Amino acid sequence: MNRSGPEASPKQATRVLVISSLAVFAVFLDTTVLFVAFPDIVSSFPDVAPSQLSWVLNGYTIMFAALLIPFGRLADRRGHKQTFLAGSVLFTLASVLCAVAPSPLALVAARVVQAAGGAALVPSSLALVLRSTPRQRIPIALAIWGATGAVAGAIGPTLGAAVVESGGWRWVFVLNVPVGLAIVLLGRRTLVESKDPSSVVPAPIGVALLVAGSALVTLGLVRGGDWGWTSASTVGSIGSGLAVLAVFVVHQARTPAPTIDLALFTVGNFRWGNAATMAFGVAFTAMFLSSILFLTNVWNWSILRAGFGVAPGPLLVAVLAPQMGRLAARIGQRPLLLAGGVAFAIGGLYRLVFLDADVAYARDYLPSMLFTGIGVALCLPQLASVVGQSLPANRLGVGGAVNQALRQFAGTIGVALAVGLTAGATGLDDTLARYDRVWWVLVAGGVGTTLLALPLRTGARAAVVGPSPAVVVAGGD
Repeated sequence: MNRSGPEASPKQATRVLVISSLAVFAVFLDTTVLFVAFPDIVSSFPDVAPSQLSWVLNGYTIMFAALLIPFGRLADRRGHKQTFLAGSVLFTLASVLCAVAPSPLALVAARVVQAAGGAALVPSSLALVLRSTPRQRIPIALAIWGATGAVAGAIGPTLGAAVVESGGWRWVFVLNVPVGLAIVLLGRRTLVESKDPSSVVPAPIGVALLVAGSALVTLGLVRGGDWGWTSASTVGSIGSGLAVLAVFVVHQARTPAPTIDLALFTVGNFRWGNAATMAFGVAFTAMFLSSILFLTNVWNWSILRAGFGVAPGPLLVAVLAPQMGRLAARIGQRPLLLAGGVAFAIGGLYRLVFLDADVAYARDYLPSMLFTGIGVALCLPQLASVVGQSLPANRLGVGGAVNQALRQFAGTIGVALAVGLTAGATGLDDTLARYDRVWWVLVAGGVGTTLLALPLRTGARAAVVGPSPAVVVAGGD
């Protein structure tokens, strides 16, 4: 990655990392905390069908995935700090609207706005970290940044269950407000603006095609379980979305004002890093959701107890990720990804062999959580690091957004697999057999991540992206 402009001091870089990671934590926490708050939301609006209220979850997922890349490109054009602060304000205001929403329609609308704020926050936060961090410390910083999102998503159910039990679902959104205010106030004083003056405004038709195609594919994935995976609605939604995205790719290759620079995919680390992100993202999300489902549906644990049951995994990620970032700075990310995929697959195999209806947490469940936790610590942060370091300085926003959008799509597929493969069981044996299918997804995802990481070039001899236009760096407000 080529970088231009003055290099921030280590203290300044640490401040930027803390602020950016805090924002990412809030956004990814919101993607999972509502899973456990949803039943309480349903009980608050008894006259509305749960299928309609599910748009509180689905509307956020669809809008977040669809807007990541356009907002990443906007951040490169208008400024990473400006986009980050605007996204923070929007996310915080939308959280307030969610907390006081008087009707389901108002709640869904506020969630959509909240997703738009999150989609502006995530790619611009990555760009800010990359721009402010000294080159030799980038692997460590990106490991922390990437691990923050993974840990936030994993502790969401535990935190959500505790908040709902003590105060109700509205307090889940209230928690975002002080965090958002802190991010805006600290960000205005601390962050330094950077932008690419040569970046062209994307052609509106390209943005429209990307948003429409992403929304249709995500809609089919999140509603497929209710509509039926072979129904005309599901097949039509996913199929038409893929068709629109195919038209989008053709358009991007021909337009002088692309939303995504397709030349990025000629960079090996960007291409293979994103492919591995997809493979691991599917397995990670399937593991996370199915872990909660297994503990609550098979072992009959409460959601709060289940949240604490899976907590060792996220805690291990939080402890190991910075250490693995330091190791990656010395030996490169590729060895860690190869080992991490294997460790994650071992966690899946352990579940296949040991997990059954007999409750034996320390013997049968905890070791698998530790194996998958090691896999997550080695893979998710390092995948973000590989992709981030492959980007030219004038494509930090949109390039990071591509990676996060693919991770979001992968997560949607993982949720669909976890729910689809375990639903409809007719007895205990059938239930256990269905969970075994999910454990095989974990194995396949881990092995797939290792295989897709083989072509990566990392470490001192890694390939560097060619020259890019200078990036303007301006002082803070």
